[in-house]
Amino acid sequence: MSKTADIRLPDPSRWKALAFIALAQLMVVLDATIVNIALPHAQTALGISDANKQWVITAYALAFGGLLLFGGRIADLWGRKRTFVVGLIGFALASALGGAAQNQGMLFGSRALQGVFGALLAPAALSLLAVMFTDAKERAKAFGIYGAIAGGGGAVGLILGGFLTQVLNWRWTFFVNIPFAVIAAAGAYFVIREPAGSRNRSPLDVPGVVLSALGLVSLVYGFTRAESAGWSDALTIGMFVASGVLLLSFVLTESRVKSPLLPLRVVLDRNRGGVYLSLGLAIIAMFGLFLFLTYYLQVVKGYSPIRTGFAFLPMIAGMITGSTQIGARLMTRVPARKLMGPGFLTAAVGMLLLTQLEIGTSYVGLILPAQLLLGLGMGTAFMPAMSLATHGVEPRDSGVASAMVNTSQQVGGAIGTALLNTIAASAATAYASSHAALGARNPELLKLQSMVHGFTGAIWWAVGILVVASAIAVTFINAGRPSAGPATGSSGSGDADGVEDEFKVPVVAH
Repeated sequence: MSKTADIRLPDPSRWKALAFIALAQLMVVLDATIVNIALPHAQTALGISDANKQWVITAYALAFGGLLLFGGRIADLWGRKRTFVVGLIGFALASALGGAAQNQGMLFGSRALQGVFGALLAPAALSLLAVMFTDAKERAKAFGIYGAIAGGGGAVGLILGGFLTQVLNWRWTFFVNIPFAVIAAAGAYFVIREPAGSRNRSPLDVPGVVLSALGLVSLVYGFTRAESAGWSDALTIGMFVASGVLLLSFVLTESRVKSPLLPLRVVLDRNRGGVYLSLGLAIIAMFGLFLFLTYYLQVVKGYSPIRTGFAFLPMIAGMITGSTQIGARLMTRVPARKLMGPGFLTAAVGMLLLTQLEIGTSYVGLILPAQLLLGLGMGTAFMPAMSLATHGVEPRDSGVASAMVNTSQQVGGAIGTALLNTIAASAATAYASSHAALGARNPELLKLQSMVHGFTGAIWWAVGILVVASAIAVTFINAGRPSAGPATGSSGSGDADGVEDEFKVPVVAH
């Protein structure tokens, strides 16, 4: 086999650029959970009803999830650096609006704007890494850091949200984004040098933009509504039907137009398709777990917001270790599937421990080791997944390929929150009905036992989902270990026994 070469010299400022890209990614990921801690306080301060409080979360999810593919395409068209900086500035302004909100309308609007600019920012950040880090070993280190942030940022948000809410007030969960964004935007403007010739200047696929945005919005809202209104609700069903029709129309459109928003070659590659699917499933399990553990620690164990946040530190430590010390070190030595498959299984073992939760469960004896296993497993799997998701794509497609990673995470998060919460609620109701005698003697005890029973029942499903994610990673992904040389534009393919050649043959575009 011949060694593939990349005539472009590495960007001398790439490691500085990584610091600002990582800072921006951390801001976007932690924002997904930081507001959850502050929501009860914001609801009281602004007089938001229980029926409307979901829109603080939903407004962001709909805008972010619906516009990610469009944001990825804009990054390819405008240039990733420009899109990245615009996304950061817009996100900072939207956060300032949210922190200064005087009524629920302002708060909901600011969250939607955060979603819009987040949809520009997130795919631009990942695609910048894809085009700037072309050496396999350097790429492994860069994506190790990025994967740790993508996996652990949500838990960091819980810690930061708890601290800001308890020590200052809920408005600072929005204002805190401003210094993040300003520093990242200034650094990106002066440091990032996007490689020449990597833009996709094809005309914008307007029908694709409309169909994908409406289809993804319908899908995310369907799962969000199912959580509150139930799966048999007419509007919930209508959203799922509409989403199916719109997304099918989108696929048909993309297969026919000359310059598609999402070239099907990006998702039809078995390696990238396996990454998107397995990563989305893993996020379903993780988002459900964040929700259950937060409620368990605060409601059942009586932890304060700050203590709850710090209780997630073992998971963050595990993710950082798994991503930077295991994933990054082994990525150039073994195929991605041999990291992702065992990684998801390790996380499943950690999740399995949490099915043993009871009211009096010891944090140190059960929850801490479970979190360590979850973090190690997820960190080890996320790192090669993030790298492989954009590996082998043409530079002009790196924006939409990056957007697909974020889309799978966003849709996975919406499904995880709605699906697992519904399972937990049903299990809790069934437990309470079958233990009515206990309720007559001690209603508060029955309430807590029912809640914990619901959590453990849903966590069993999360275990199964992680096992399926592991199976998909092992079955679909067949790329070999990256070569020692440049990585952009090529993708390895290993043999059946996992013994790969040092140099790989470039993937031929579909």
